[in-house]
Amino acid sequence: MTQHLIVQIRDLYKTYDEGGRRLPVLEGVSLDIAAGEFFALLGASGSGKSTLLNLLSGIDSPDSGRILIDGTDITPLGDRQLTLFRRDCIGIVFQFFNLIPTLTVRENITLPQELSGLRATAIEARADNLLDQVGLRDRAGTFPDKLSGGEQQRVAIARALLHEPKLVLADEPTGNLDDETGRLVIELLLRLTREAGKTLVMATHSADIARQADRLGRIHDGRLQVEAPPS
Repeated sequence: MTQHLIVQIRDLYKTYDEGGRRLPVLEGVSLDIAAGEFFALLGASGSGKSTLLNLLSGIDSPDSGRILIDGTDITPLGDRQLTLFRRDCIGIVFQFFNLIPTLTVRENITLPQELSGLRATAIEARADNLLDQVGLRDRAGTFPDKLSGGEQQRVAIARALLHEPKLVLADEPTGNLDDETGRLVIELLLRLTREAGKTLVMATHSADIARQADRLGRIHDGRLQVEAPPS
């Protein structure tokens, strides 16, 4: 039986200007990721992990190559089309949480979908369900500055999953957390994405996280090498 592919990357190149010279970051990267797969991206700082996630989300654009998300080629899309596609199809969990300090927990989770014009009652019902799942239902009316780092990241996970995206991208989601809190956050993120059958691509430095992935890719000198996780 043929696997349904959520991510298809073909011959991707990306360079940046640095001090008047061209710095290659990704060189000829190709990759397929199946529906429901957890794919971990490893590499040294500056190796291109975050760049690849930004290209997958449409936040950045490649110099050449193609990126298909669930069959849609996002590389030729304009800024507005990419914004709408990202809103509908992609969930993002950032290292620095990116919560709006003047909004409550529930408002942070629901705002992106309220801006899309969906019914508030349906959005709030799903938000409350997610808050139950991340253990923060009693903090729905709290502002982010009253939350711990782990709690803020759990809010960010709920926000990323609210619209039931096809693809979830996580960029060093435990980078701002202590080891124990980070472990709990990863367990939560993996449980929620796996239960919902979502595809998860995560950039990480953690060998412990890599061991939980279905496959992992190491970026070195702009090239991506895919391998099975360590046992």
